[in-house]
Amino acid sequence: MKLQSFDNIYHIHKKSRVKRWFLFIFIGGIITLFLPWTQNIKVKGNVTSLYQEQRPQQLHSPIPGKIIKWYVKNGDYVKKGDTLLQLSEIKDDYLDPLLVQRTQEQVNAKKGVRNFYEAKVGTVKTQLEALHSARNLKLNQLKIKISQLNNKLTGEEAELTAATNELKLSEDQFARQKKMYDEGLVSLTQFQQRNISYQNAIAKKTSSENKVAQTRQEIINTGIEQNSVIQDYTEKLSKIEGDRFQNMGQIEGSDGEIAKLENQVANYKARQGLYFIIASQDGQIVQLNKTGIGEVLKDGENIGTIVPTAVDYAVEIFIKPVDLPLVKEGQRVMCIFDGFPAIVFSGWPNSSYGTFAGKVVAVESNINANGLFKALVIEDKNEKRWPPKIKMGGGVQGIAILNDVPIWYELWRNINGFPPDYYEVKNESKGYEKTK
Repeated sequence: MKLQSFDNIYHIHKKSRVKRWFLFIFIGGIITLFLPWTQNIKVKGNVTSLYQEQRPQQLHSPIPGKIIKWYVKNGDYVKKGDTLLQLSEIKDDYLDPLLVQRTQEQVNAKKGVRNFYEAKVGTVKTQLEALHSARNLKLNQLKIKISQLNNKLTGEEAELTAATNELKLSEDQFARQKKMYDEGLVSLTQFQQRNISYQNAIAKKTSSENKVAQTRQEIINTGIEQNSVIQDYTEKLSKIEGDRFQNMGQIEGSDGEIAKLENQVANYKARQGLYFIIASQDGQIVQLNKTGIGEVLKDGENIGTIVPTAVDYAVEIFIKPVDLPLVKEGQRVMCIFDGFPAIVFSGWPNSSYGTFAGKVVAVESNINANGLFKALVIEDKNEKRWPPKIKMGGGVQGIAILNDVPIWYELWRNINGFPPDYYEVKNESKGYEKTK
């Protein structure tokens, strides 16, 4: 009896196809070994921005104050210049509501004092000019007087010379008359007349000498008076000049105080503008850590974070030190963003789905605290655009594309522990534009 189960289990009488399948698979494997394989480096990173001002930025209170009104809440989108919250003053030095006005009044008062001193300087200048004129007039008068006395002295000296000559002549005549009188040649009357003439000549000379001496004394006295006038006016001018410099010093001091007060006015006005915290750029408000009304903020205290809406996205990837020589500027990197489905064929990146191309624009030369080197990757605008829904800080897996080699070479390289092939990247122009 022929059993059906025996025929289903044992196929001895049937022709085997194992050899054909083995040969088929072997030939296929050989062909596969010669297929191209793209070497790559797998790295991890996250989404960031190429520019510092486009990254999430903390909001800080520029001054200490108390919150009196909120204009936003978490998740709100704001424009540049929008008011986020309003503060009120808590420091005693700034509580006066008329602080700016009162300080401005102090400035005006100081300006009035300065104007007073400026007028005083003008008056002192007029006094100086008057004293200079009076001094010059007095000195000219004394100079004229001295000139007149010198002329008088010249005339008197001439008279003295004439009297001296006349006396000498009278003396000779008197001597001859006396001799003739002694010899009895002239009468006593004649001798007495000659004697009187001689005495008159002596008196005339003495009078002339007294006049010359008196005139010389007047010249000396006038010179002393001239020196006294110079000394007197010099003291007066010095005193007034000192007053002028003192007033000018007061003006300079007033200018300094005015500048200081005006600086305070400007600071007070600027501080009043800081009571309203405004958005520095377009973005979304997140992570607000102050709630309610009446909370007190310290100087520079963090309030929350603003995430810019206009961002030139980039990816920062972290590279192991052993792989660092293989990554250069211009290197092609395939990015896989978290939240976006992707099918990746490691050796055939062009056949992968859900990957986005980028290129390395910078490689940092300093190692990070995590023991890895950081590189920045931007979007390659010549290929498929990056998804618009990516967010700052999102995770990214990167595949740095290297050289194309056969599969057998890649297997041999991995078995022997050799690094991927090193090759130079031709850098292209870095003419990327910033998002407006």
